[in-house]
Amino acid sequence: MYDSPSGRGISREPARPLHGRVAVVTGAARGVGEALAHSLSGAGMHVALLGREKATLQEAAASLAGPSICVECDVTDRDALADAARQVEAELGPASVVVANAGIAVSGPFGRTAAELWQRVIDVNLIGSANTARAFLPQLTATRGYFLQIASTAAFGAAPMMSAYCASKAGAESFALALRGEVEPDGVQVGIAYLHWTGTDMLTGIDDHPVLEALRRNQPRPARRVHSPARVAQWLTRGITRRAAHIYSPPWLRWCQPLRPLFPALVARITRRELHSHHRETLSAPAEVLGAGGQADWNSYRVSRSSPSPEG
Repeated sequence: MYDSPSGRGISREPARPLHGRVAVVTGAARGVGEALAHSLSGAGMHVALLGREKATLQEAAASLAGPSICVECDVTDRDALADAARQVEAELGPASVVVANAGIAVSGPFGRTAAELWQRVIDVNLIGSANTARAFLPQLTATRGYFLQIASTAAFGAAPMMSAYCASKAGAESFALALRGEVEPDGVQVGIAYLHWTGTDMLTGIDDHPVLEALRRNQPRPARRVHSPARVAQWLTRGITRRAAHIYSPPWLRWCQPLRPLFPALVARITRRELHSHHRETLSAPAEVLGAGGQADWNSYRVSRSSPSPEG
């Protein structure tokens, strides 16, 4: 049950607990973020879409049924996020739900991944999540709201060729767990969503990556299924409505939690075999930014780094 800023429980509309409240979704220009913005808007929420791709973000916001705003924002920029938080509160009201969804991924050998690119994945996926929480925590405290960290089954068992992504998602999970204990006394609840194979552009061409293709191929048939962003958004919305501590996409993943100590060894066994079979070509391949969203972020980042400063 969501509480009002005064601390009084609201129970007059138990069937629509999200109706009229404000949600913030980062990485909302495409993929799971865009689908979740649609789903939350359909549940009656006023939605703020944050992301890097201005035109795509505006298209996503324009397609929502209810009130919305979009804010072009880099989650690694604390000042920009602080400005976004002020804009959200001024135009929609204080946020009751904040979803740290923004994320990018790079596939390739660690040794052939530029240090700046590797760090960018960490900065967006982990530091960006912390920045998002920092910017909106005052609003969530006022509304006794809910912060949802989008994690991944990559946190269950790290895969070679995806070192930055796996490290960032494991770190984001740990951050959310630590934050949960700190903010719970203030009535703020923190959830973690574990996403498995999801049909975003990040997953396009996965079968061209021998290690990732082998991981998927060696999983049981139900675990190999790729779920649409819309379906994933439905599961996330259901969990947000319940203020769930953990959300699993697909739901059967919850039964994997007790088996987590086994996953690193299983992943290592599968990937070791593939790396031995394709050692030369795999480990000599250049690193690749996955998906249009990740490429847009990396391009924007490089442009910002090469542009002269205002003082210059």
